[in-house]
Amino acid sequence: MSHCHIYIQSLRQRGYRVTPQREMIIEALADSAGHVTAEEIFAQVRKRTRAINLATIYRTLDLLVETGFASRLDLRDGYAVYATAQHGPHLHLVCKACGRVIDADHSLVTPIDELLREQYGFSPDLQHLSILGLCADCLGSSAAGSSAAGSSAEGKSEEGE
Repeated sequence: MSHCHIYIQSLRQRGYRVTPQREMIIEALADSAGHVTAEEIFAQVRKRTRAINLATIYRTLDLLVETGFASRLDLRDGYAVYATAQHGPHLHLVCKACGRVIDADHSLVTPIDELLREQYGFSPDLQHLSILGLCADCLGSSAAGSSAAGSSAEGKSEEGE
């Protein structure tokens, strides 16, 4: 039995209604190779039926996240992607400037997990984590822009004297 059918069966056992639309949404998410947006799932399901709207997609994705069958990753500017729990633990580095998403080695979060447990008695959920910052390209562009601006400012002050 595929994991999408396990999710559907488990939702029914928990008392949730599983409509044909919900089944198609779960199948679309499960069949995706990785992270997908609600809009991408909507486009996939829309190929099979016109009896679907984006609000149903979001409600179903929220239910899947709430029940632990999927994870939601907020990247930036209200942009979110979803993946099934089968996708496994992972770490994303998200560039605030260009939006690039870099998959990083998840073992990097192990020391953070241990420190939070030891120092705060806190058990973090670090299975699906994103860290915002600047990628190497944007950091290089930013540094180049800063030094060019600095040179320009220095040139102006020298001319003014």
